Amino acid sequence: MSEGLWVLLGVFTVTAILGAPLGLSMLASGFAYLIATHQDVGLVVDQTMNGLYNSYLLIAVPLFIFVANIMNASGVIERLLAFGAAMVGHLPGGLAQVNVVSNLIFSGMSGSAVADASGPGLVVARMMTKNDRYPRGFAATTSVVSATLGPLMPTSIPMIFYALIANASVGAMFLGGLVPAGIMAIALMIVIAIIARRRKFPREARVSWAETPAIFGRAILPLALPGILLGLIYSGVTTPTEAAAIAASYALILAFVVFQTMRPSQLLTVMSDTVRATSMIVLIMAGAFVFNYAVANEGVPQLIQSTFMSWNLSATGFLVCVNILMLTLTIVLDEVTLLLVIVPLLVPIAQSLGVDLVHFGIVVVLNMMVGLTLPPHGLLLFVMSGLTGTPLAEIFREVPPFIAAMLGIVFLVTFFPDLALWLPRLAGLVQP
Repeated sequence: MSEGLWVLLGVFTVTAILGAPLGLSMLASGFAYLIATHQDVGLVVDQTMNGLYNSYLLIAVPLFIFVANIMNASGVIERLLAFGAAMVGHLPGGLAQVNVVSNLIFSGMSGSAVADASGPGLVVARMMTKNDRYPRGFAATTSVVSATLGPLMPTSIPMIFYALIANASVGAMFLGGLVPAGIMAIALMIVIAIIARRRKFPREARVSWAETPAIFGRAILPLALPGILLGLIYSGVTTPTEAAAIAASYALILAFVVFQTMRPSQLLTVMSDTVRATSMIVLIMAGAFVFNYAVANEGVPQLIQSTFMSWNLSATGFLVCVNILMLTLTIVLDEVTLLLVIVPLLVPIAQSLGVDLVHFGIVVVLNMMVGLTLPPHGLLLFVMSGLTGTPLAEIFREVPPFIAAMLGIVFLVTFFPDLALWLPRLAGLVQP
């Protein structure tokens, strides 16, 4: 290993151990590498950051975060929950089933697992633990696993990042995630039903046919948002970024004009939350770009590629290795860092083995979502523990059956690419 690579890894390790944010750790180690190798820091940073500042696609990220924050603040979630309860509340597990369905619906507006967890996930978890109807560990766990559906649906922020990195179609990625998301939701609902029957959890009263039209009517405008987004993108009327801007405008109109559930003072809070979330992402991206330059300059991608190729792996064998690698790395790295640092090293190998990049992207995102639920460091475990006041140990006890089901879906999509590619092919976005 060269002196420069030692400096890069050494500074990154020390700053990470000291508790610095990952974005700052990558920036510091990248700058230290440039200085140690006597390179023009200003020139290199200007070249590497050019893609960050000039990417039109990335504007969609803060817009989708803004949409999620508006929906959370405006009380739209209650309308979606009532709709979800009318659909599946009578099934075994009642409110836990509603948790899955409402997260699936809300994910078409947020694109973020954390937004889903802190939105419908938190509301349903509180409903479940009211009057001790469900154990708080089980309630928090169903919110954790349900929130993983968000990044598999259109408006997915991880898919936007992946499309930028792999030069893949955002539209194809959005469509590619729909079938896996649906299968994942069904798998989670089956696990909930089995657990509910064994532990005799309550069901909700079945909603009468007479009440259904009114419930649907209250939810139809928020429910229309994902359809509007998909229609705009796949009809060619707008780009994904323009569709995100329209979605943000639509959310504002619902909140202030149609439902009148938000005040101007709340908008300032929503905007500041959006800026904070976006700033964190941009910091990680800036650090990742400089860090990746150093890694590429040291020939690490070529080394990794030659190592994989020397194993004579098939495309499927490579994807299995990627599953193991991604699930392992999610223990220590967040999803944005994985996408920006690790995935660029793997995309060329996937291409050389003939793996469709849309299929590869869906497999990567699936792995990252499972990683968010893995003890002891899964981010969503800590988010829900903090939001609900549930001890982590109680969530850890409840989550294994759900992880097993989710891992089954990961490998199902790995071995059957058509689950991710059928809809994009149908839309003409992927070659047959």
